[in-house]
Amino acid sequence: SPIFGWRVGSSIAAVVDWFSRRVLAHRVSITMEADFCIEALEEALAKHGAPEIFNTDQGSQFTSAAFTGVLIANEIAISMDGKGAWRDNVFVERIWKSVKYEEVYLHAYDSVSQARASLGRYLDFYNGQRPHSSLDRRTPDEAYFDPTPILAAA
Repeated sequence: SPIFGWRVGSSIAAVVDWFSRRVLAHRVSITMEADFCIEALEEALAKHGAPEIFNTDQGSQFTSAAFTGVLIANEIAISMDGKGAWRDNVFVERIWKSVKYEEVYLHAYDSVSQARASLGRYLDFYNGQRPHSSLDRRTPDEAYFDPTPILAAA
């Protein structure tokens, strides 16, 4: 089973498959409440099934009883990064860097709905068209749907 990673950055939440780097579900919110994170989690579980392990940081959204309750109910082991240990979830941190520099910093969104739509288009591009050196120049979609072994990048 896959390991899903998680991060929230500036009210953007994403569930990511660690192996393929594919964003499985995401949400944009104007608050930092746990609800939008739970929605993304439940969408990912409904569409992709339960992983063996779910990794998050120690944000209040992920330590909440509501969020951890979904993981426990689905018999998913919970892994939380050490405090300040960004390297524990480096795959997801790299995705956030791409999202920031290739999308967010290039656009001034006029509304939350515009931000949601634009980020959705970017993540579709990221999953389906943007090759990754760590995936042997495959896209996350190619790596997710055809999980043949990937050669280590030189």
